[in-house]
Amino acid sequence: MSNIKKIAFLTGTRADFGKIKTLIQSVESELDFETHVFVTGMHMLEEYGYTLIEVERCGFKNISTFNNHTHEATMDLTLAKTISGFSEFIKTVNPDLIVIHGDRVEALAGAIVGSLNNILVAHIEGGELSGTIDELIRHATSKMSHIHFVANKRAKERLEQMGELPESIYTIGSPDVDIMFSDNLPSLGVVKEYYNIDFENYAVAMFHPVTTEHDQMELYAKQFVEALITSKKNYVVIFPNNDLGSKIIIEAYQKLKEHSNFRIFPSIRFEYFLTLLKKSQFIIGNSSAGVREAPYYGIPTINIGTRQANRVSLVSIINTSYNTKDILNAIDVEKEMGLEKTEVFGLGNSAEAFLKTLLTDDFWETNHQKQFMDI
Repeated sequence: MSNIKKIAFLTGTRADFGKIKTLIQSVESELDFETHVFVTGMHMLEEYGYTLIEVERCGFKNISTFNNHTHEATMDLTLAKTISGFSEFIKTVNPDLIVIHGDRVEALAGAIVGSLNNILVAHIEGGELSGTIDELIRHATSKMSHIHFVANKRAKERLEQMGELPESIYTIGSPDVDIMFSDNLPSLGVVKEYYNIDFENYAVAMFHPVTTEHDQMELYAKQFVEALITSKKNYVVIFPNNDLGSKIIIEAYQKLKEHSNFRIFPSIRFEYFLTLLKKSQFIIGNSSAGVREAPYYGIPTINIGTRQANRVSLVSIINTSYNTKDILNAIDVEKEMGLEKTEVFGLGNSAEAFLKTLLTDDFWETNHQKQFMDI
């Protein structure tokens, strides 16, 4: 490459930042690139832990912030507001590449702004399946992107089904696996001291709203909380994302505060969360961590409801309904489950593969005018 390329990474949640952190770090270490990080979404909300701090702790040279918050019931307005803010940002920075991740409205906003301004857009972890509105957003984001960095062969095949050109799809695994097996993860003792967790044994609980089932979320949250309390186990509980229905879940969690076997947090630093997960008895709820990260550590998952539908099928994952009795039955049998480690999301070298691709001339010659591949 003959000149320095400007790359803008967009992050809107603690989850997507955990996924792309190693990618940003790999690029920032190269003299061929000028890295910019646009921080918005949940990162800017104190109620969810104000995780902008976690981004700033990484010491990236160029960090810009934008508050896109609207009421949780107005995802469309959040999308519009993000488009407006990110559009101003890219007109100032003038990046050569925009990198987005996953299935949030912030990612879709980044893809829309990039494609409509004739800027290359790279989408991380497209081609995945899940329940809820996330799947629609993810696939729409993929169609508005020029380049795809996917987790596995199956995701690549799905994008090809959607008409994406094979040469625009790079299989690099899931970037968070890089961090999962890093030598730099804190010890459990450090994590427990930092978050004042005094349980000897515990499970991790993460329950997110399902936007397409919003009218039932109050009941689902109540049943989930009832099951946790009745089980008498120790739990580290982490707040949901800020999708429609999150406030209902947070309100249901108030009941947990009456019991000493619960520690509740708006957010936990990603590396600290991985250590907690790795040393837990099991993870329960409907977080993607239960079907993505947990199997790598050989940790059992109790997956509740439809949010992770069609995602992964492994013997270490028990799928159950939202019913309190069904959840309790799953908790009772979790210790008898077989465990199966998985490498379906890569081997922990995603950042290396990502950077290697960016350092090729062919990558930067990707056609801005997308083509559709018939099959």
